Amino acid sequence: MKRYPSSLLLAFAVAFCNMGAYRSSKLVVALFAAHLGADAMDVGVIVSLYALVPLMLAVYAGRITDRLGMVGPIVGGTAGVVLGLLVPWLWPGLPGLYVSAGLLGGSYVFYHVAIQKLVGTISTPETRSQNFAAYSMVLAVATFVGPLVFGYSIDQVGHPRTYLFIAAMALTTIILLLAFKAVLPARARSGEEHGGPVFDLLANPGLRRALITSGVILTGIDLFSFYLPIYGHQIGLSATVIGRIIAMFALASFVVRVAMPRLVAMSSEERVLGWSLAVSGGTYLLFPFFTDAWILAAIAFVLGLGLGCGQPLSMMLTYMRAPPGRSGEALGLRLTVNHFSHVVVPLVFGAIGTAFGLAPVFWINAAFLAGGGFLTRRRA
Repeated sequence: MKRYPSSLLLAFAVAFCNMGAYRSSKLVVALFAAHLGADAMDVGVIVSLYALVPLMLAVYAGRITDRLGMVGPIVGGTAGVVLGLLVPWLWPGLPGLYVSAGLLGGSYVFYHVAIQKLVGTISTPETRSQNFAAYSMVLAVATFVGPLVFGYSIDQVGHPRTYLFIAAMALTTIILLLAFKAVLPARARSGEEHGGPVFDLLANPGLRRALITSGVILTGIDLFSFYLPIYGHQIGLSATVIGRIIAMFALASFVVRVAMPRLVAMSSEERVLGWSLAVSGGTYLLFPFFTDAWILAAIAFVLGLGLGCGQPLSMMLTYMRAPPGRSGEALGLRLTVNHFSHVVVPLVFGAIGTAFGLAPVFWINAAFLAGGGFLTRRRA
């Protein structure tokens, strides 16, 4: 069994707590909004707030990380996440959900850029692919555990108190990092040389492809995270059952990430990404045709197999192809691309869902993913 350095284990523990809290908040906000009578357009606007603020801050967060190191942005960003999670507990209504979503998105981006760079900084060229794969598996476990636990919590104690429990999970991140900060290498606590216009990064075709692919993949993941709960609510599934269906997606993501290094070795990064998008597009076509929870869980599992390996591959390629001293900025640019799609897509799909129902939301996204897979395979 591979032994990881203590610094990387600390990064994994921090990532587990923060990702579990963040992903769980997306489940809770969708169900809480539906409980309060919000329609698909309302949910689409709330979803877009998770991405609108980080859209404007992601590159800046990357530059701050390059300049100051990773510990400060992780702690500061997580503190903002905790505050955002407390808002619906203190202010349980749709206005509170709007404020919470914006605060969560704006705070999480500082943590998100810094933790990705931390994994890359700790790694050597020989261990980087394995470490990013392991990091992505930690995220998959957190995404599995969070909705499973907090979906059950909603049924037992309600939405506002569940937000309080999620905030406690995020707070654990700060406690861990401050208690064990000494195990991190010095370069993780200090900055680097930096400079140059951000658009210079787009001159690298490999980096540019990684950015585009990442945006396509995360669009599929986010639409699943937000619209599967709405669909489940419409067909009468409980929050616990919906949480279990989402957890199956996370379980499949974990399984495929275990096999990801071997898949890449047998083919190439671009071909694996292309097939993952094609499989995901085909899977999205199936959701509106079924209401049985077991079948929906099986479909979610296949979707997780399709989308699960795309994130770590695009993340790793972004870090590796960034100019020296600008890896944080490149990762921030990756998040900017992701969040641009997060802002636009929920608003567009929210309007479509309100006007025509949820089935076209799934089908149009299927075409989007399949088209991205075709273009990616052509580049391979």
